[in-house]
Amino acid sequence: MNENVLAQGRTAAKGGWLHYFANPGRFLRIVQPALPWLAALSLMLTVTGIVWGYEFAPADWQQGNAVRIMYVHVPAAWVAMAGYAALAICSFFSIVWRHPLADIAAEEIAPIGAGFTALCLVSGSLWGKPMWGAYWVWDARLTSVLILFFLYLGHIALVRAFDNKAHGYRAGAILALVGAINLPIIVFSVQWWNTLHQGNTISLIGPSKIYITMLYPLLVSTLGFYLSFITMVCTAICAAINERKTSALLLAAAERAP
Repeated sequence: MNENVLAQGRTAAKGGWLHYFANPGRFLRIVQPALPWLAALSLMLTVTGIVWGYEFAPADWQQGNAVRIMYVHVPAAWVAMAGYAALAICSFFSIVWRHPLADIAAEEIAPIGAGFTALCLVSGSLWGKPMWGAYWVWDARLTSVLILFFLYLGHIALVRAFDNKAHGYRAGAILALVGAINLPIIVFSVQWWNTLHQGNTISLIGPSKIYITMLYPLLVSTLGFYLSFITMVCTAICAAINERKTSALLLAAAERAP
């Protein structure tokens, strides 16, 4: 029987197929050829959704043209939360199963997720000024998203705070898992407390409180934001893997040198 097949079988039996597909080299072979296509598709969808929303979707009957910032703010908020959920999942894999890519993925997700969270906060402040008369209020939804931003920053700092990289990964993973409790607080804050932030307008189990002509460009923009996040994270992971491979080769060459 082919030795590669036997090796794959032993890997699957030992740690499951997740371990098999978490191999860095295998990840590069699968993901790198798809990155240009992902980047082009994400750019096309993001631009289409934003231009559609800003130029062709109707203004809101209460908020007027100020509502058009929704096509940036809402996708950024959703991606910020999804990014932290992905960070927590990678941290769980790192602690429980020691996946080779889990620590790398978590390290690269954090700064990108922080960027989307910052975009959410800034766009929300610009939206809040004409609606509430202030750029910032200590509303439950806004405050919990600000905490999400600080959790991202905390993970970035912890991973880089230790001389031993493994200790930094463990500390960051613990913070990410503990901080995941903030995600349901963000989602349900407008229901649990009396907040200035408007309630959820899109529902998966009932009728949505948004016109179809506004919903379609929002969904297109959201899909573009999600694909942009995936593209950025995968690109960063590939770069990190290649950097480690290069460092290992240079170190091996230095050790062989007379």
